[in-house]
This record gives sequence, C-alpha cells and structure tokens, in this order.
Amino acid sequence: MSGPPQSDPGTWPAIPYEEWKATLATLHLWTQVVGKVRLVQTPWVNHSWHVPFYVTARGLTTSPISYGARSFEIRFDFLDHQVVIETIEGGVETLSLAPRTVADFYQELFARLEALGLDIRIRTMPCEIPDCIPFEQDRVHAAYDAEQVTRFWRALVQADRVLRTFRSRFIGKASPVHFFWGGFDLAVTRFSGRRAPPHPGGVPNLPDWVAREAYSHEVSSCGFWPGGEALPEPVFYSYAYPEPEGFKQATVRPAGARYHSDLGEFVLPYDVVRQASSPDAVLLEFLQDSYEAAADLAAWDRQALERTGE
Repeated sequence: MSGPPQSDPGTWPAIPYEEWKATLATLHLWTQVVGKVRLVQTPWVNHSWHVPFYVTARGLTTSPISYGARSFEIRFDFLDHQVVIETIEGGVETLSLAPRTVADFYQELFARLEALGLDIRIRTMPCEIPDCIPFEQDRVHAAYDAEQVTRFWRALVQADRVLRTFRSRFIGKASPVHFFWGGFDLAVTRFSGRRAPPHPGGVPNLPDWVAREAYSHEVSSCGFWPGGEALPEPVFYSYAYPEPEGFKQATVRPAGARYHSDLGEFVLPYDVVRQASSPDAVLLEFLQDSYEAAADLAAWDRQALERTGE
C-alpha cells in the first residue's frame, strides 16, 4: 500500500510579507497576550518548552492549561477567525478576530477569562520586541486581514508537517515542533547532549537568564519565520549555538539558501520551497544540510544521535 501523497506546490500559499505586515504585527502581539497566560499558569520547563503554542487543524492552541485543579485551553481559530476559551466544566467564551487594537483585545480576553472564573494576571510588556508598548496601552496595532491570516496558518500547517518528519530522524534529545509567540516562529531543536557556554543575552525585553537557560546546551535549531524588519520575507532558518568555526562558510543546499550574517543563521526563502516541484524534498534538503554542517563541524556523535537503518 502506498503512503499518503506528498504536498504539491499549490499546497503552499503565497504569504508576501509586505502585503500583511501590519496584520502580522498585530497578530504577533495578540498571541503574546494569550501566550503569557500560559506562561504564568504553567510550571517552568527547561528551554521554555512550557510556553509555546502548537499547530492545529484550525489554527494554534495553548494545549490544556492548569488553574488549580481545573483546566482550560485557549485556541486561535484561523478559519472562523475567533479565539476560543474552553474549560473542563464545559464553559466556552469566544472573541472575534477582526480589526481591533491590542488594548481592546487584551481587555476583552481577560474579561472572558474572568467570566469563566479564571482570575489571571500577566506582565503586560511584550517580549522579544524592541520599543514595545504595554498591551493595555497599545492602540497603535489594530490591523487584521482574515484572508492573509488563513494563508499564514496554511503555511504553518505545511511547515509543521515537514519539520515533524525531520524531527523523527533524530533519537537524541529534541524539542517538540512548537510555535514560539516571542519570536513568532515555528521551531524544532536538536541537542548534542553537551553543555554550552553561557548565552550572551541581549534579546529585547527578555531577561538574560531566560536566554541562558534556553541555550544551556549545544543545539542545532531550525524553523519557519514569516519575516520582519531584519528580513522582510518569509524564510526557513537554521542555526547552531554555539556556532562552530566554519559554519557560516558551509555549503548548504538547495540553491537560494544563504548565510545571513545579521541573523547569524542560514535562511532559505519560503518562496523557494513553495515554488519547487517537490517542496517537501527541497525543505528537507535544507534542514538536513544545515544540521549536518553544524553537527560535523562541532563533532557531534551523530551515530548515537540519529536514526539509521531505515
């Protein structure tokens, strides 16, 4: 019996950064409001694995969050364009996703949580964003283009699927494939098992100790990012910490992949993958080549860490 069909180019939607950057900025901040709810209600897990979201068949989810002996979940639904809050008792509250300020979103979300008997407080300063505005004061960011958000989510679905395939090839310590609302990227990380030198920190509006704990051990990390001011296009990325000597000079396929000196990582434009005759194969080639460059140059014990014999 043959396996399920791989994706074709039409499966990967166009998500040009310039067309939806205002919506992207607003959505990024809305996800931070929700993400901080999970942050304050969840026991700390190494590398901040307690805070990300996960891709679903309709959007993104926090997964279940504890509130004493109770439990609740917050979901972004990018088909019906709403935030859904559900409790284990069957309580449901929703917020529409439409043009509105971050301040309005923040106020309504917490009103909905309170209506469900969830008394939660968060630090309202955004993370990993320079020159930011506290959520309750942000009446600057208010754009929401539903079609562009759905396109972005469909791109996340495809990226998530291929990153899961890539993760399955590694039997050492590896993160889940998860969506970090701080950087607004989908990521998966592999670990060599060795300690790393202290991270220098310096991430905007993020305590240095959090970055040092996140990078306490040697990693090769990769993922998908929809773009930003530093690189105004959606890309797949791959980096190593600490970066081994010679990494930036490594040959990484396919054509179009390059080392971005300002970001300190290899990047592959999303459109190179989207427009390829076999997007899955092109993306997996990039992920594998960049990982091998990091692992070989840093002398990882690849035989012990990788799945073989398939």
